Amino acid sequence: MTQMRPLRLMAVMAHPDDESLGVGGTLAKYASERVDTFLLTATRGDAGRCGGFRPGDPQHPGAAALAKMREGEMRAAAAVLGVRDVAFLDYRDGQLDRAEPREAIAAIAAHLRRVRPDVVITFGHDGVYGHPDHIAICQFTTAAVVAANADLEGPRRISISKLYYMAWSAPAAAAHQRAFKKLASMVDGVERQSQVWPDWEITTMLDTRAFADTVWRAIACHESQMSVYQQVQQLSREDYETFLGVQTFYRVFSLVNGGRGRETDLFEGIAR
Repeated sequence: MTQMRPLRLMAVMAHPDDESLGVGGTLAKYASERVDTFLLTATRGDAGRCGGFRPGDPQHPGAAALAKMREGEMRAAAAVLGVRDVAFLDYRDGQLDRAEPREAIAAIAAHLRRVRPDVVITFGHDGVYGHPDHIAICQFTTAAVVAANADLEGPRRISISKLYYMAWSAPAAAAHQRAFKKLASMVDGVERQSQVWPDWEITTMLDTRAFADTVWRAIACHESQMSVYQQVQQLSREDYETFLGVQTFYRVFSLVNGGRGRETDLFEGIAR
């Protein structure tokens, strides 16, 4: 008897730490259920702060050193979450929206063909708070899923059954606000603030509270960024579990199920 391969889930993110803060509970939950989980990240976070110091500060290590540091941190976090495979696209942090679209889409599609995931998750079109890199990875990943599903025939053809966007719920946004105050980005002189998805747009809600502490351990691997993240530990247990233990998504498309009912499993409609 031929043994069916394990189901596969692939997260396509923009920066190191997106995997932990954004979908850590989801990755940990499915890894615990023996789903093979994969992570593809577009940049190495080289334009970020380090220990609270901005780029250009004498105590900042510089872009190249920070990139190496953050790669190691992300690999450590992925191991905590049970991620099977980690890969990078090697785009510059903060410049993903300037990447040549065909090249970026082709690069992501190549990883999709390599991994052959059943389900793909990525940022929503709003980029959570309008971050250009988050928006770009959403656009590129969406196009890459369509391309990977459509452009191959025969034994090399793959079929990604479902694509999901991260969709921030009102409770999660409120908990985040209590931890970090205002979440916003300044783009071309315009402030972009975090956006909450209407409840009716959230198609899928996962209860990952059992993995909240695992997610925190993964976040803590990102030592260069902990000057900001320490505030999560100051949350009440209820807010802590809401922030780290409830994951909400918008089902962009599905080849296996539909309807108005809210899902509690990203693999609903796929044989398990």
